[in-house]
Amino acid sequence: MTVPLFVRLGALALVLCSAACSPDNSNSNTSKASPRAEAAGQPVSTARQIQPWGQLPLSAETETTLKARDSFKECPECPEMVVVPAGSFMMGTPADEPVRHNGEDPVHRVTIAKPFAVGRFAVTFDEWDACLADGGCNGITGKDGGFGRGRMPAQGLSYDDVQTYLVWISKKAGRTYRLPSESEREYFTRAGTTTPFWFGKIATQQDANYDAWMPYAESPRGETSKGPKPVDSYAPNPFGLYQVSGNIFEWTQDCFNKRYNEDKPSDGRPWLDGDCSKRMTRGGRWSFAANMLRSGYRNAESADFAGTVYGFRVVRDLTAAQ
Repeated sequence: MTVPLFVRLGALALVLCSAACSPDNSNSNTSKASPRAEAAGQPVSTARQIQPWGQLPLSAETETTLKARDSFKECPECPEMVVVPAGSFMMGTPADEPVRHNGEDPVHRVTIAKPFAVGRFAVTFDEWDACLADGGCNGITGKDGGFGRGRMPAQGLSYDDVQTYLVWISKKAGRTYRLPSESEREYFTRAGTTTPFWFGKIATQQDANYDAWMPYAESPRGETSKGPKPVDSYAPNPFGLYQVSGNIFEWTQDCFNKRYNEDKPSDGRPWLDGDCSKRMTRGGRWSFAANMLRSGYRNAESADFAGTVYGFRVVRDLTAAQ
């Protein structure tokens, strides 16, 4: 049970709560961890939630106090951001991972030297529509596919469309918001895990939104998903991020390259060589097979394609991060 403690720090309202708490889903019953996620030892810690509304942007002084899993919203319309720790991981998939694809190798070490902030959820239609209402996003509405808007993930958006939101939200918050690099995306999806999925070696319909009629390896066969689900559905991963696997594919900054090579940055920066008319996407989709939910699965799409397959999640560098 979450018991919030409000602390006044000048113009800041600081909320202390359990790591699973979120101001956007406090009444939701979808944030309860699945039995397998609980069995995997998903960490439980105290995390702060900072809402510096009226004092924009988040001050450098406050940024220096941020710890992993702390979260903040820099304006009422802004996405909730979660602090992801610095760290190192092995990117790509090993040769013995079932159903791995060409292009997911060679496995290589990536080191993220500083913590950064990631959207707790994919950007929602509520957040996209706030941009439209404020005269931003070039009047682009996206495509909800008849599934509704609100807390559904904003989708039907091309990589180029997404740039209009990033310009608007960066101006609104007074800090630069961007897409993750492909390396960052795999890093915060894995969240310290090395299995095919952050939740283990198999996938079930308790874990993510995908077409379970097309199971992965020894995973049980289930039912075909009926459509996308609200962004706060299912359990968060160990970094406190929701639906990094399944529901919708999410754009990254990286240009298309068929496989990793020595030119790929090893420090988390985006790989901007290659075919930049296409951009890499990650995460899988509600109507696609479980294989595409794997943490190391790679997909590419034309930057101007606005199919309902694609949405996005934002990242913000922490300027005061040490």
